[in-house]
Formats: sequence, structure tokens, C-alpha cells
Amino acid sequence: MKRIVTIQDISCVGKCSLTVALPIISAMGVETAIIPTAVLSTHTMFKNFTVKDLTDQIEPITNHWKNEEIGFDALYTGYLGSFEQIDLMKNMFEEFKTDSNITFVDPAMGDHGKLYPAFDEAFAKHMATLCAVADIVVPNVTEACFMTGAEYKEEYDEAYAKDLLKRLSDLGAKIAILTGASFEEGKTGVMGYDKTKDEFFYFSHDKLASSYHGTGDIFSSTCVGALMNGYDWKEAVQIAAKYTAECIRLTMEDGKLQWYGVHFEQAMPYLMKLIEK
Repeated sequence: MKRIVTIQDISCVGKCSLTVALPIISAMGVETAIIPTAVLSTHTMFKNFTVKDLTDQIEPITNHWKNEEIGFDALYTGYLGSFEQIDLMKNMFEEFKTDSNITFVDPAMGDHGKLYPAFDEAFAKHMATLCAVADIVVPNVTEACFMTGAEYKEEYDEAYAKDLLKRLSDLGAKIAILTGASFEEGKTGVMGYDKTKDEFFYFSHDKLASSYHGTGDIFSSTCVGALMNGYDWKEAVQIAAKYTAECIRLTMEDGKLQWYGVHFEQAMPYLMKLIEK
């Protein structure tokens, strides 16, 4: 059985970060170890949530794992809340990286042309240093622009998306994947670039009328799970995009609590069919 470790926060109520990564990747038949970077009472769409930072626990945990000679087939980072956490992840990648495993970074820090309130441009540039040492990075357009210094555009064409991917690959990542890539009327999807092969890939599907909290975490987690099931990165992003879209579709049918998250649990049977071989 493959084993991965995912490093991100855990919201005790609300569907994002570790509360989606752990069940999704586990359901895909992959042992899922975790390092919680912080514990929140709820996700941040709630008011008056509590937060307990766990940065000081990261290094003791990884040191223990090194002493126990525990290894991983993938190291996957999601939301990181500080410069220090980014630096700790760079150290972890260096210590646990092998010739046969992958490092996967979802630089979750912004959307719709803006960084999340806790972050600034200096943080985005520092996140770029983590992406530089990753095998696969999966930013959205906003995150890609802040990390590379590219001009953010709400409307763009294929050439713009390809330029963003080239800029991301110039940071150092082997494979750059742009999520939420939308340059066709009524469509959205993902575009990727493999710099070792100088090869682009694009997958799109019908654009759904709603967006929901936590769908980026669902996409990334599903992508990691698919990679661990032996799918190549092009197949993995298609599986992840289809599953995420199905989660959104089911939630739209319910029509409630758009800010809360999606019904990824109800879509699990669909995901199991997607990964059948």
C-alpha cells in the first residue's frame, strides 16, 4: 500500500484542508499520514472561530519519523499559514525526498485576484521558493500571478495560461498545473505543463454556476490519490476535475450553505468508479 503525508491545517467543523484530504485519499486506498499545522474550531467562513497554531510541533514530528525510518510515496502540502511553516516544508522535502517519491504543493493563499487577508506579496514570493523545490504545483490563476509577478486577468486566452505555466516552471517545479483555467465560453478546467517534455495538456468540462469553499483542497487531494493509484499526472488531473465537478453538482442540487463546503461524501461512489482499472 502506498503511503503519503499531507501537511495542512485541520478545521474541526467545515469541509476543507485535512478534513477532506484524509477521507478522500484514504478512500482511494492510500495510507494517509498527516501533520496538522493548526487546529481551528471551524473553517474561516464562520465568525469567531478559534485557532491553535501547531508550528512548534512540526519539527519534533518529522524528527521522530526520521528516527523511525518512516518514508512516504508522496509529500503533499496545502494551506500553510506562515513564512516559518514554508521553511519547515522546504526542510522536510529535503529530508524525505527520494528518487521514487513525489512532492506536491498546493499553494493555497488566494483567489479572484486577491490574496487571503492573512497574506501579502512577500508571503507569495516566499511560497514560490517552496514551489521551486516541488515536483508538482497546482496554483490557481491568482496564486500563479502573485508568485511569478504576472499581471492578473479575469478574462484571458490560452496563450496567457501557457505563459503563466512557463513562468511557474521557471521557478523550478517539474510539472505546473493551473486550476480553474477558463478561456472557453461556458467551460472551465485545468491546464498543465511538463517542462521535461516541453508539453502542455488541457482538460475542460462544462462550467457550473456556483463555486464553493474547499473545492481546491478536494481537487488537490484527489489528484494526489490518483497519482498514488498509478495514474500519470494528465489522467490524475482529469479524475480530480471530474470528481470536484460532481461534488459541486450534488451540492447545487441541495441548494443550501454554499459557504460551508461541498457534499464530497455523497460523490464518493462516483470517485470509486473513476479510479477503477
